[in-house]
This record gives sequence, structure tokens and C-alpha cells, in this order.
Amino acid sequence: MNTTVGVIFSSINDERVPELTRVRSTGSIPYGGRYRLVDFTLSNMVNSGITTVGIITKNNYQSLMDHLGTGKEWDLARKEGGLILLPPYSDESEMLYKNRLEALKGSYAFLKKCNQDFVVISDSDAVYKLDYSKVIDYHVEHNADITLIYHEHESDSSSYLILDTDEDERVNVIEINAKRSGVRKHYMNVFVARTSFLLNIIQTAIARGYASFSKDILLPGLSTYKVYGYKFEGYYSNINSLESYFKSNMSLLDKNVRREIFGDRDVYTKVNDAPPAKFTESSKVKNSLIHDGCLIEGTVENCILFRNVRVCKGTVLKNCIIMSETYIGEDCNLSYVVSDKDCIISGGRLLAGCEQKPYFIGKGTRI
Repeated sequence: MNTTVGVIFSSINDERVPELTRVRSTGSIPYGGRYRLVDFTLSNMVNSGITTVGIITKNNYQSLMDHLGTGKEWDLARKEGGLILLPPYSDESEMLYKNRLEALKGSYAFLKKCNQDFVVISDSDAVYKLDYSKVIDYHVEHNADITLIYHEHESDSSSYLILDTDEDERVNVIEINAKRSGVRKHYMNVFVARTSFLLNIIQTAIARGYASFSKDILLPGLSTYKVYGYKFEGYYSNINSLESYFKSNMSLLDKNVRREIFGDRDVYTKVNDAPPAKFTESSKVKNSLIHDGCLIEGTVENCILFRNVRVCKGTVLKNCIIMSETYIGEDCNLSYVVSDKDCIISGGRLLAGCEQKPYFIGKGTRI
């Protein structure tokens, strides 16, 4: 896999979860008590032996830079290759890229400089575990030009592209924003190609003024290029709304889901040292993930608490996601609440949402 370079879009889908991306990129959305969404894609690449990874940035990427640092937690602090932050500009202009194709145009120089034969392009808005080396082997075996990774599940709004394939898994139909019901092949916004092939595509896009990767390249290319689908059969969760973010986090309370995501291979993240969580005699905790530095004096049930959260005496939390450095006063009652970082909730407050529409508290809010 030293013959493969990775490219990750950190901000391409920021508009899908505006509540959480007002102050950060999609890739740096906190997840599961101690992780960021980009950790899962980046760990997949590192665990697959990819040692050169470019991160395409855009807006609000300060928290992403703080999180990634030099890349040492992913063993990507290297003299050659390693972790490289790519500028958010389209080609050589000073304008921010508007879409996926413009972002790839801006990464042309980076890809051309790389000596790797293959490239894995991925978004950072999904949680799954995949060995990309198997996809590369599949790509070579089928002599494919592009291999699109897909996941089969009931149709919803989570996928922009829906694929149809023949018996040999060659893609013969791509539907954009398809509305048909039933189990469909949802493109995961991850694809593999030879680096030389992708560079040729980008050159052609620049010369012809193409604006959309899916509409101007993938769709017309079905009859010209060898486009194959690779079926991913493991756990897959796409974060495309506050509701899906809530459900995805809550799924971690299922030990089978945790085993599948965090089993065989590690998920790497930035290490923040903090003392162990503390539980007083008045605390009651059931089916929850409580992380370092928390102080629990009240009742916590079916919740995920990030680092350094304080739950005061008499307070009841049920089905909540509380991010780092949040203080919840005495005698509060919170149900189906998603609280961003650094919030203060004064005593006696009653806040409630539902599974389909959690009550959201923005970063730094005082209630």
C-alpha cells in the first residue's frame, strides 16, 4: 500500500449538519465521546498501509488543524509523505472551491508530485471500518478505471448517488438524488483510481470547463470508462443531519456495534490526558459512555458524555450527547439533548427533544 496515496475531503458536506459545522468542518465534528469524524477515514487509510494522506480543507478548519497537528497519532509525522493539509483554493486562483471537482483541481499539483500508483479519495462524514488494500486488489483484478465503494441499505436521503451494477459489478446506471424506495446501492463517496488516470480526468475537466464530478465525468463516463462497484458489507453510518448524528452516536451503546467499529483494528485520535471519571454516592449510571475527567453526581441513562462534563446532584440525563467542558447544574432534567462544547446549563432547567429532532445547544451557550 506504499503505492497508494489518500485524499480526504474535510469540509465537502458542511451544509448537511449546519448546527455542528458553524464553528468547525465536518471532519472535526466530535463523535463517540473522544473522536472526530475524520479519525475513522484517516485510521482506515493508515491501517491499510497508506502513509501519504492529503486533507483538503475549506472553512472553519482551525479545530481540524488543532486536532490533526503533525499527524503523529496516526504515525504520519514523516519526512517523506505523511499528513499534508491542502489549501482550499480552486486551481491557481484565490477563490475557494465550490464543489468536489474544483477541490480536486486544486489538489492537482499534490497528486502529480506523488509517486504512488493509486489514489483513494474519500469524504469524512461517515463511520465505518474498511481495509482499502482489498479495494485496490479488487480494482486491479477487474482492470478498472474507477472503483466506487457502495453500501446496500434502505433508501433514504443519506446518499447523493445510487448505483446499479451488472453481474460482474460493473456500474451501468448512476442515479442522482434518486427517490425510489427499497434496498439500494448507496455510493459511500469513496472511490479508487490509478493516480495517472485521475490526473488525466482533472486535466480534461480543466480544459473543458467541467463543473461537476458526478454529472460531467462519472455519468458520461459509464460508456467510456471501466467503472466498477465494490460492495462494503460492514457497519456503515453516514452523518448527513443532526438526526443521523444522534442515531449514529446512540448506536455505540450497542456492544456489537462497538465491537465491529473498534475491534480488530485501532481507531486513532488525538490524545488528551485527563483524570479518570469520578462517580459520587448519589450518582446512578446506566448503559452510557462516560469519558475522562467527568464528575457525575446525578443520574445518567443511555447517554454519551465527552471529557470533563459535570452532572450535578439531582440532575437526570436520558438519551443525551453532551460534549466536552459542559456544566449541568442541580435538579435539571434533560432528554434527547445534543449539547456542543463549553456549555453551562443552570440548575432547575427542563430541556427535551425527541429521537427524530433532538434539542440542540450550540457551542458556548449559557442557559
